[in-house]
Formats: sequence, C-alpha cells, structure tokens
Amino acid sequence: MKTFFNLIQEVQKPGLCHHCGGCVTFCTAINYGALELGEDGRPRYKDIEKCIECGLCYSICPEVGELNEETRRRAAWSAPMGRILETSVARAADPEVRAVATDGGVVTALLLHLFDLGRIDGAIVTRQTGPFQRQPWLATTREEILEAAGFHFDTSAGMSLFSEVYSTYSPSIVELEDVSRKHLNRVAFVGTPCQINALRRMEVLDIVPAGTIKFHLGLFCTGNFHFGPEQRRRLEEIGTFTWDEVRKVNIKEELMIHLHNGDIRCIPLDRLDFMKRYACRYCDDYAAEFADLSFGGIGAPEGWTTVIARSPLGRAVLADARGKGLEPFSHKDNPRLADLVLATVMTWSEKKKHYARHMHRELEKSVQVKG
Repeated sequence: MKTFFNLIQEVQKPGLCHHCGGCVTFCTAINYGALELGEDGRPRYKDIEKCIECGLCYSICPEVGELNEETRRRAAWSAPMGRILETSVARAADPEVRAVATDGGVVTALLLHLFDLGRIDGAIVTRQTGPFQRQPWLATTREEILEAAGFHFDTSAGMSLFSEVYSTYSPSIVELEDVSRKHLNRVAFVGTPCQINALRRMEVLDIVPAGTIKFHLGLFCTGNFHFGPEQRRRLEEIGTFTWDEVRKVNIKEELMIHLHNGDIRCIPLDRLDFMKRYACRYCDDYAAEFADLSFGGIGAPEGWTTVIARSPLGRAVLADARGKGLEPFSHKDNPRLADLVLATVMTWSEKKKHYARHMHRELEKSVQVKG
C-alpha cells in the first residue's frame, strides 16, 4: 500500500502538488498529528511516527489516478467535459449581492437561497483577509456568506499593506475539520476543480466528514495565480498601471484589472505564466467537471455568470432559485447565448486539457532522461 511517503516522491517532488489540503484533512491519523500543512501550504509530515500508513492520503490526491474510474462512474462523467445537464446564464436578483460579488454573484445568491431554506447550515468559502490575501472560511450566517463574496482588492488601507502575498487559491478543504468540530450536517463547498475532485474521491471511500458536504459548487479555473511582490511589479509594467489605482481584479477570458477611474486593463492569460503555480500546468480540469454546479464569468456578458448544472441535484437547486435569488438572462435578448457560452467553456476546457497533456509528456521525457 502506498502512503504519504509515496505522495512526496510521486507528486510533491515533481511539483505536481496543488496544495488542496485533502491529504492532511482526511488522513485518519490527523487527530494524532501525523500530517500538517506547512507555512507554504504544502502538506508534510508533522510526526512520521504517528502515521498509521492507511494509504488514504495517497488515494484521494487529485494527481493520483487510483480512484479515477470509480470517481467518474459515481459522477456519471462523460467526455469531453463531464456530465452536462443544462447550461444557463444568470445573476443574483438582489442588487446588493451583485454589488459585492463577482460575475453576477450567482454563487453567493445560491448559498443564501440554500441557507434561507434551511438546506445548509454552513458553507465553506474563502474570504479576503488583506489586499492580496484570502483564506478558507466556514461561513455559518447570511452575513458571513456575504462577507466572503467577490474577488477584489481593497486598497483603502493604503499601499503599506500591499507587501502581503496574494493568491487566487485557498486550501478550503482544511475547513472540513471545523465542520466536524461544530457538528454541522449540511454544508455547501465552494472550490476549485482539484478540490472538488478530492472531495468526490472521499465520497467514493465514504470517509467522514465528506458525507456532510451536500452541495459541491465548482469554479472555472485556468490555474492559481500568485500575486507576490515581484509578480505585481511585472503586472504593473505589462498593464501600465499602479496598484494604488486598482479597484478590483477579475479573471475571465483575460485578467481584468479595474481602475478607480473606470478604465479596465485586460491582460491575456497566456502572458501570466510567470504568476501561475507550477502544478496547475499539469491539471486538465478547467470547468469543475465533478461539481453539482460549475460557475464562471467566461462567455457570459459583463455582470452575469455562466452556470453548468452537472448533477440532478445541481439542476434542481438552480431551478428552485430562479425567480427568487436568481435572475436568469432573458432568452429574448439572445436566444443562442446558452449554446454560445457552453462552446466558449468547452474551448477553454480543451485548451487546458491539451496543455496538461503536453506538460505530462514533457515530464515523462525528463524522467526517462534522468533514468
């Protein structure tokens, strides 16, 4: 049986670790302190003597293929981009939600809808803790859900705070430890494709507390971008702006930097490789293919969200929220919009898959040369 030692050799050393935190959170030895997340977000041994070598951490890793067939079968996955039951474009019906959220605020609106109906008693999200920093958070009130909305920079505290490192990624799975401690039974999880993948593998193995996650909400993801000091300096040069001019940042087909004066600097994503986490180059899931619902701004008009329902549960939630927390895009305005946005998402999905295949081939070549 393979253990965390094998993850170090096969995943961490080649640079394939996504820092999702699944191996640490779900390790059956976590209460004994066998594993921990390091300051850099990388899983590591805390006390190797306390590891019971169950192999669980290895099985659930999104970069390990051990449970691929079972996970796909459980999710009724099909090529080329997972199961798709419905594609739509929508936005939050509440203008106050749209004002603080990103790309129409559909994720926030759905969480509030589920919370108000009593279908969830908490949601694992991320919240902004500084101009360039987000952290995973277990929200258990409407106010906390709203507080977590959006992907933006708050520059009101001045440039002195911009020394903090910002990442578009947050290891939200670690918050499942809080779910257990707080005895929550119905939780929604909002995360990236690799995080959703790890959770689905936990379902396959029927491991607590994965059963408390009732709704899996996945975000479109081109990769994790790191906004460290050097990356921010280079972005200023590429986009010809300064960070004290920035009102918010969004990632769609391009990196969109909104300035206080109303201007928008658009930077193609293929110019941002210097900011992307190395492991993301090997990930082939753009559209959160194992989620109940997948979301993103790509393909949708400004201020609206592209939504893909992948499971019967996801489709039912979406249908129930229409006309309540959600405002659907009018088909009269563009009857073909749903088809067009799906085609756009599929194009971006195939780009990511193609690049991941290329990177894996290159990695295999380098291993053969070293061998």
